[in-house]
Amino acid sequence: MSAMTYTTMMDALNDLKRRGFIADFEPKGKTLHVMGSERTFQPEELTIVEHHRFEGSSDPEEMAVVYAIEAQDGTRGVLVDAYGVYANPDLSAFLEDVRMRENL
Repeated sequence: MSAMTYTTMMDALNDLKRRGFIADFEPKGKTLHVMGSERTFQPEELTIVEHHRFEGSSDPEEMAVVYAIEAQDGTRGVLVDAYGVYANPDLSAFLEDVRMRENL
């Protein structure tokens, strides 16, 4: 996780956008796709710069992980996934192959 802490998922998303993580990623097959474009990336083209987990104690809809991701071509964006029983297993498997800068 990052040294940054946020109270809500929206706080995290807004701050990450302010810091230049403006693309919105979504899983598409075995790639991450930049919404609104034709760009897709393989795991080896991506680095997770930071991530933030939200417990959803007051709002179960906020049981999520927000990932700040940077691609080799300089694209910076965010990806949101649920966690626990609601997590996307295909996305989880994909993210296991993405390098994490936090752990370097």
